[in-house]
Formats: sequence, C-alpha cells, structure tokens
Amino acid sequence: MATAKKSTAAPAKKAAATKAAPAKKAAAPAKAAAAPATKPAAKKAAAPAARKPNAAFMKEMTPSADLSSVVGATPLPRTEVTKKVWEYIKKHNLQDAANRRMINADDKLKAVFGGKAQVSMFEMTKLISDHLK
Repeated sequence: MATAKKSTAAPAKKAAATKAAPAKKAAAPAKAAAAPATKPAAKKAAAPAARKPNAAFMKEMTPSADLSSVVGATPLPRTEVTKKVWEYIKKHNLQDAANRRMINADDKLKAVFGGKAQVSMFEMTKLISDHLK
C-alpha cells in the first residue's frame, strides 16, 4: 500500500477561501439594505390604471330553458353563468375523480351538454355559450 504525499497547497486554498467568505457575507447585507429602497419606486412606476372588464363578457345574456334549470332564469353576464355552473358542479360533486378536467353530467347538465355524459371543462364553456342569447 502506497500512501500519497499530501500537498500543502490544498490547506492554503481552504484557508484563503474561509478568509474571503466573511468579506462576502459582509457585502451581502449592504446590497440587501439598498434593494428595498429601489423596489417600491419600481412598483409605483409599473402600476397601471385599474383593469376594465371586457364589455362583451359583462353583457347580460338570457339562458335557455335547459341552462336556466342550473343557473336560474335571470339574465346574467357570461362570467357569472360560468361561475354558477361551477358552483353547481362542485355542489353535486360532478368532477371526475380520476381526471379532474372532465365533468360528469347529471340529468340537468346532460341537456346543456347536448346529451353527452362527460365533457372536458374546456368543451363545457363552448356548450354553455350555445345556450345563451
């Protein structure tokens, strides 16, 4: 068994690295202290005016007879119709357990979904829009 001769350069590098590390730590808090002063100014400059909702989505539409059994007969914006359909789905536990993107239709939703027993959540919005006037 041969033993390798240890180099004296390795301990010297470690000693130099440990001496340099505290200097880096001291510099980091100075940067952190300066950073918060500049971030609020950047947020103020980047804050645009309040968002305006799209008028097409906010227009009240009358649901068909099939859809009104789920969301009610009063005219509602598209966004509210979608929210009410999701409330109905969650209340009656109609999301598929294995694939949460799929909606299992009960009797009321089958009429809205065109007789399909299961639709994807993306297809659902298209089918709902066919029932709005």
